[in-house]
Amino acid sequence: MASSEFEGLITIGVLARASGLTASALRFYDDCGLLIPARVDPLTGYRYYRQAQRERAALIRQLRAIDLPLETIAQILSGDPAVARRLLDHHVDDLARRAREAARIVAAVKESLETSPHVAISATVLAEALGQVRAAAARTREIPALAGVLVEAGANALTLTATDRYRLSTRTLVPHRQHGGAWSLVLDPDGLAPITAWLRDVNEIVATPTEHALILTGDGAEHRPTVIDEPFPDHRAVLSRLGPVRTRVVVARHSLLELLEKAEATVQLAIDQTGITTLDSSHLPATVTGSPVTLSFAPATLLPAVHTALGPDLMLDIAAADRPVVLRSAIDGDLTTLAMPTRPATAQNENT
Repeated sequence: MASSEFEGLITIGVLARASGLTASALRFYDDCGLLIPARVDPLTGYRYYRQAQRERAALIRQLRAIDLPLETIAQILSGDPAVARRLLDHHVDDLARRAREAARIVAAVKESLETSPHVAISATVLAEALGQVRAAAARTREIPALAGVLVEAGANALTLTATDRYRLSTRTLVPHRQHGGAWSLVLDPDGLAPITAWLRDVNEIVATPTEHALILTGDGAEHRPTVIDEPFPDHRAVLSRLGPVRTRVVVARHSLLELLEKAEATVQLAIDQTGITTLDSSHLPATVTGSPVTLSFAPATLLPAVHTALGPDLMLDIAAADRPVVLRSAIDGDLTTLAMPTRPATAQNENT
C-alpha cells in the first residue's frame, strides 16, 4: 500500500483509545459489518480508519453499554432518524419493564432471606388449644420445661404439647399459612393467661419465633410470651412406647366428669363389657371392646384430662393397668392426652 493511501487514516489502536473500545471489539465489529475499516493493508492485515469513524465507534460503544443487540444497532445506524428513535424508545421501555421485574424478584428474594419463620393461625383456636394442653403441665418448676408448653411448627402444622410426667396432652392445629422451616420453643407459663384471654378476642394471629420469645401479632397488637431455654422431654418416645391397645372404651364425657368431680381419693375404675364400675358401685354405661381391666387414678391426674377433652364422647385406649391411658375425642383426634394410672390399692398393700 502506497504511503499516500494512509494519509488522514488512523490505526486500530488509535481508534480504540479514542472511542473507548478495545482493538478486539473493533475487529469483531469489522467481521460483523458494523464498523468496516477504510483500508486494510493486504500485506500486514492492519486495519485503518477515517477520523470520522471515531463518532460511529463511540456511538456503538454507548449503545452496547445499554445492551442493545447488534442487529438493532445496525438499524439505528442505518441513517433513518425515525426508525432510530422508534427502536430506542422500544428498547428503553423494555429496559424499564425488565427493571420492574428484577425489582419484584429481588424484593421476593430479600423477603425470603430476611423474613423470620412464622405461622398464621386462628387466634381463638390457638387460645382453646393452649387452655387444653396447659392442664397437663407441671405446677412446679423442679424441671422448668415441664411447667411450660412446647410449641412446634412443622409441615403445615402447629403442635402444642405439655406434660408433668404423669399426664401428657398434645394437640395439632392446621395453620392458615406458614413461612420458613420447622422451629420449636417452650412457652413459659408466667404471663400466658392474659395472652390467652387476648387471643379469644382476635381473629387471626401471626406467631414468629425469636431467641427469647414468641412474638404474637394480631389486630394491631403484639404480645411476647417468654420462652424457657431448656430442652423439652422426648414426648414422641413416650407415645411410641405405649404398646398395643388391649381395651377401648367410649363413654359420655359429662358422665365421667361428674364422677371424677365427686371423688376425693383415688378413683378405681373396673372396666368390662357392661361399662365402668367404681368402688362405691357407681356405674357408667360405656361401649367396651377388648379385655376387662381395672384402673386406678388420682383425680388430679384424670380430671383435667377429661375436662379439657373435645366432644361429647370420650375414647380411652388402654394397653395395660400400669401403662398410660390415651384419651381423645371419639370423633376428633386433634387433641390427645395421656394419663398415668396409679398402682391399685391391692398391689400397694402387698408391698407394705
